[in-house]
Amino acid sequence: MLFWLSCALAGLSLHCLVWLLMRPAGRARAVPGHIRHVVLRLAWPWIEVLAVAVAPWLSWRARGAIGRLVQQAGLDASWKPEHLAAMQIMAGLAGASAIAASMAFVQFETGRVIVPVLSAGLAAWLPWRALARLGVQRRRHMQREFPFLLDMATLCVEAGLSLQGALQEAACHGPPGPLRDELRRSLADMRAGVVRQEALGQLARRTGLEAVQQLVTALGQADQLGMNLGPLLRAQSEQRRNERFLRAEKLALEAPVKMLFPLVCCIFPCTFLIIGFPIAAKLFEAM
Repeated sequence: MLFWLSCALAGLSLHCLVWLLMRPAGRARAVPGHIRHVVLRLAWPWIEVLAVAVAPWLSWRARGAIGRLVQQAGLDASWKPEHLAAMQIMAGLAGASAIAASMAFVQFETGRVIVPVLSAGLAAWLPWRALARLGVQRRRHMQREFPFLLDMATLCVEAGLSLQGALQEAACHGPPGPLRDELRRSLADMRAGVVRQEALGQLARRTGLEAVQQLVTALGQADQLGMNLGPLLRAQSEQRRNERFLRAEKLALEAPVKMLFPLVCCIFPCTFLIIGFPIAAKLFEAM
């Protein structure tokens, strides 16, 4: 009797576990359309369920840090801080489970607890790292676009247009990219009634570029002092072009240093092997 009762309890527990794991699968149709990665689309229902449980435990400081990362990465507004936290938890559990299973399979005794914990921490860090890297790539793209858009706005202001009209022309005829999209969003906010300086400040915060922040600060000071915007934008444009030239020069100077490791570890050994092999063969023949 006790055996059958234990079997019934075990079956009931297994049924509850399967139901808990398969319940989010019914929400697979709620996956946002902007998510294109196959693994992320498959895991998204479970991420949403876990995000609801994680949301009350996130502090405001963590929400602010994750929110800035999401904003600078250019992700959709449906991404929330709890989604990234849920992804980190799922990645950590998956990494720890995989390492623990492999250790049990090979019967690895040393570090049975430390290694899964370290692997869980590393796996949980990967989503944060991927989001930060996406933001860095986006900022680099915007840095390349910014001088050209600023030149267009400068020419339009010097031709007689207002600042908002010049920004509108730059957003219409500028190179496609994330900076133009953010500028169009700021212009839409201005048309909706947001103060121009506030809309430009939000643009600087979304882009995360120091050059955009400096431009917004200079424009705010020019509005307060009643300065002419033409010379101000011309000076900002020249400064941005000089900074772009200095960045290119810095990358060119860093290239020989970056080539040192592959030269020493890959190219030089192969060269020495090709040169030394005939000499070594001749010596062996002579001996």
